Amino acid sequence: MEHTRIKDLLKSEEFGKEVIVKGWVRTFRNNQFIAINDGSTINNIQAVVDFENTADEILKRITTGAAVRVQGVLVESQGKGQRVEVKATEVSIIGDSDPEKYPLQPKKHSLEFLREIAHLRFRTGTFNAVFKVRNALAFAVNKFFNERDFVYMHTPIITGSDAEGAGEMFQVTTLDLNNPPRTESGAIDFKEDFFGKATNLTVSGQLEGELAAMAFGNIYTFGPTFRAENSNTTRHLAEFWMIEPEMAFYELEDNMDLAEDLLKYVISYALENCPEEIEFLKNRLLEEEKSKPQADRSELNLIEKLNFVIDNDFERVTYTEAVDILQKSKPNQKKQFKYLIEGWGADLQSEHERYLVEKHFKKPVILTDYPREIKSFYMKQNPVDAQGRNTVRAMDILFPGIGEMVGGSQREENLEKLITRMGEVGIPTEEMEWFLDTRRFGSVPHSGFGVGFERLVLFTTGMTNIRDVIPFPRTPKNAEF
Repeated sequence: MEHTRIKDLLKSEEFGKEVIVKGWVRTFRNNQFIAINDGSTINNIQAVVDFENTADEILKRITTGAAVRVQGVLVESQGKGQRVEVKATEVSIIGDSDPEKYPLQPKKHSLEFLREIAHLRFRTGTFNAVFKVRNALAFAVNKFFNERDFVYMHTPIITGSDAEGAGEMFQVTTLDLNNPPRTESGAIDFKEDFFGKATNLTVSGQLEGELAAMAFGNIYTFGPTFRAENSNTTRHLAEFWMIEPEMAFYELEDNMDLAEDLLKYVISYALENCPEEIEFLKNRLLEEEKSKPQADRSELNLIEKLNFVIDNDFERVTYTEAVDILQKSKPNQKKQFKYLIEGWGADLQSEHERYLVEKHFKKPVILTDYPREIKSFYMKQNPVDAQGRNTVRAMDILFPGIGEMVGGSQREENLEKLITRMGEVGIPTEEMEWFLDTRRFGSVPHSGFGVGFERLVLFTTGMTNIRDVIPFPRTPKNAEF
């Protein structure tokens, strides 16, 4: 007889039916009650053991973390807390777990401790819920773009270009680091390397995505990206996943509409398809917030916050308007911001972004038309304004508790303007001829954006540290597992 997954048994009405359950022991109480979980749900099923007719050597091996097979009859539960349970007729051990050494004891563990045993934290209720929601969001991303006839393009992990121009890249090499080949000038000779040139892990699939958009019209990439940024914060990872669509014939307004639609769609999908998990995470967050002062607690619970994003139009504001709001704000005037806004041209920090979203507009905000100097080289330049200021057709979407969720822009389709801008920021055009060809042969207005997938998972689960929403976090001085 095949075993039945616990998720299905908990919904079953077939009382009196013989069933087999396989899973891991969460707890074993009074030599009688086994709480079993098989990963199909955050909820356990209880198996009631007839301990008087079960061998002592079996009872001793029913320990937290052990894998068991229980055969028995599905019955209505007599106790509180569960609707059904299994009256066991046979219990066997599939895999033992030494209770003295198993680190996940049946008690509350801190998230910091669980990060140290990330290979086992999937077995907890919290991480079962988090990664089920992550799974739903990933599926919803692909579903959203497929329904809109986008082509899923797999862009390279190893590249010879720096899409962001920031230089924070992980180098890829097969050279002997103890004795690398050198040129006559003493520099490392990358012509001797595997690819015959210097290469690195990708920081973005955007540039390659633009090439595909110039043939297919609408494409998206969804894959891992890497930043060698020495940021040990709750919002940064060295390896993370990015959703990056690129669309031909899209201008800035179209870009903003698509990004807003995507975020609302995937969050709605998670709410509809992970109700138990999100309810669990909502209650977890409420419990966590009890230790905070009242003023620091969220006005909305997790489910209310997710519905708030779905139900409200995002506020669209120019950078110039935002700077004016921030300059006049109480935190700026009372010098409570860590980075004070002195005037136009300031690079907005997460504290400014969160003020706009959480205090001023109290809804997600789309900021547009940033100063050219603080944005990437490929963004379309606006005409110089009346004050002689240069801006670009950029757009960032800011979320409560997160700050920047989406960064995007209309791309500069004018070849001369793009070459001039690359020269200004020191990007050699000879290495980017392939990219410039998109502007030489049938150039069109086009746009795109990037969504940091882990930030989306962070927001949807209510977790507060980005290391808790990716299975195996890669951060400075940490590449375990």
